[in-house]
Amino acid sequence: MGTVFVGGALSLTLAALAYPSMLGLSTVSSSPTRIIAQTQWGPLTESDRDFVVKVRAAGLWEYPVGQIGLQKGQSKAVLTASQHLIDGHAALDTTCRKIAPMLNITLPNVASPQQQGFVNQLSADTGKQFDVDFANILRITHGSIFNTVAKIRSTTKNTLVRALADQANDTVLDHITVMEKTGLVDFDQALFQQTTPPKLPADDMTPPPPPVGQPEVILTPPPNATSSPVALPTGG
Repeated sequence: MGTVFVGGALSLTLAALAYPSMLGLSTVSSSPTRIIAQTQWGPLTESDRDFVVKVRAAGLWEYPVGQIGLQKGQSKAVLTASQHLIDGHAALDTTCRKIAPMLNITLPNVASPQQQGFVNQLSADTGKQFDVDFANILRITHGSIFNTVAKIRSTTKNTLVRALADQANDTVLDHITVMEKTGLVDFDQALFQQTTPPKLPADDMTPPPPPVGQPEVILTPPPNATSSPVALPTGG
């Protein structure tokens, strides 16, 4: 994967990583509203399924980035934002892992190659550059997925997916807010990256399915967790 940052500025590579339709499976058909299963919680569409996968994949890279932030963050605001990443995605992950088997959805165990590129970039950063890259990467990705959450919440007929969207909406807005509170977000660049993504190979954008028999990766909530999984409906 190419360099994500050039001279401290976000490159187009980052824009592609942040683009909502590229955060989950790239095998979505041209008919995302197509119903792929009838469940006791309502019909499940391709968009519904892919949203669950996107939320899971987001946690698989943002949770470790939060852990890196606790080690590398130079400012109190970045340390606080890192704690929010860990807390929020651990709770979202719990909800994803609960509803996925109920809806017969296979979840990935690792993020996409592009998402892993975020982790690699921040792992290599040091000093103030870490804080700057951290705040901008996470502000762009959360700003992009926010619109996807809203669309799923307003259109899904599946009560389990709706519950996950409710939780994701609160979590993503919280993460947008704590990134902005760092005072490091370049809003002109962030908005440009969110709205002008380039096209990249599908393989780079797709989290691979887990090998058969591989134990499910669990994002463990911190001892002082303040985020909780949502209460799920028990029937249709």
